[in-house]
Amino acid sequence: MPLREHLRELRRRVVLIALGLLVGGVAGWLVYEPVFQLLQQPILDVAEARGQRVSLNFQGVATAFDVQVKVSLFLGVLVTAPWWIFQLWAFITPGLTTKERRYAVGFLAVAVPLFFAGAALAWWALPNAVRLLTDFAPAETTNWVDAQLYLSFVMRVVLAFGVGFLLPVVMVALNFAGLVRARTWLAGWRWAVLLAFVFAAIATPTPDAVTMLAVAIPICLLFGAALGVCVLHDRRLDRRLVAQGLPRLDGTGPDESPAPASGA
Repeated sequence: MPLREHLRELRRRVVLIALGLLVGGVAGWLVYEPVFQLLQQPILDVAEARGQRVSLNFQGVATAFDVQVKVSLFLGVLVTAPWWIFQLWAFITPGLTTKERRYAVGFLAVAVPLFFAGAALAWWALPNAVRLLTDFAPAETTNWVDAQLYLSFVMRVVLAFGVGFLLPVVMVALNFAGLVRARTWLAGWRWAVLLAFVFAAIATPTPDAVTMLAVAIPICLLFGAALGVCVLHDRRLDRRLVAQGLPRLDGTGPDESPAPASGA
């Protein structure tokens, strides 16, 4: 596909994603009140457990409006996850055959639950983070937490975890599209593990090792599973090419042994 068509396709997908987020944001605006109560619940739980005043503080005249807009867009991202994940798949794999496009169903069936699983894991870690971070407030003091900063922190962590769990599915999509071979992912497995732990250390709001491992280990396991799928796909494609008398994906002929993966 020429570069101009790629850019045109990218613009089309971005517009479709934006329209989906707009619809989701409107829906989020309508349910803002109960969702806001849910988001501030960790703060209220800490206040109740300690018998202290710990609450969100709205600074400025327009702060409450800004917060409602941000929360609505955040809900729009969550609600429309199947839509924008599908658009991502459709952009990455525009050249697949009709038969291979059926993989979109499987892609969504795996990607959407993984995204929500990452978001759920972030929500599980959030109360511990709030409890730990508010522990630094001296005794006999009132902890007024800036609403914008707190909600931005919560939304950033939830989305970061969701996207982190989505990356292995993107690996498979790039492999199925013929853009990245399994041997390339295999050669960089050490970097993948390192990046998983770095991401976990940055994304987890608490400094304890247990929470970091709870994030990094699932990402590493998902990377391994995605790598296995890519290897099986490349082997099947190689067998198909050999049966047709064509060179394999690595350039070796039908009568030659496949080249070993570098860095394995």
